[in-house]
Amino acid sequence: MSDTPLEPDSPMMLVLDRVANKWAVLAVSAVCNQPRRFNQLRRDIGGISQKMLSQTLKRLERDGIVARKVTATVPVTVEYSITELGKTLALTVDLLRIWSEHNIDQILAAQVRFDAAAEAL
Repeated sequence: MSDTPLEPDSPMMLVLDRVANKWAVLAVSAVCNQPRRFNQLRRDIGGISQKMLSQTLKRLERDGIVARKVTATVPVTVEYSITELGKTLALTVDLLRIWSEHNIDQILAAQVRFDAAAEAL
């Protein structure tokens, strides 16, 4: 880890602002293995609203993480897929998923200890 102060306009902060939220992580994970249509993504990402999914996909598309393909059908078909850049992010996101699965018991135990200590005060 760097000891350099994190400036709000640093490249790292700008990227983290875009991709380090749960909806972006879940959207990248959902399209990393195969393209998905909008409504399928909405079903795959539990709890996301249509508006939030649309905003998230638009940001990820703008940043070159996902690609959007529109097919002129009735109704119009929109499909989202991972880009080459997005694949590199998907690898990182998957490491976070693995870490989460391996450490969830310790995290839950720490929360119980913390809450018990706070309640004792």
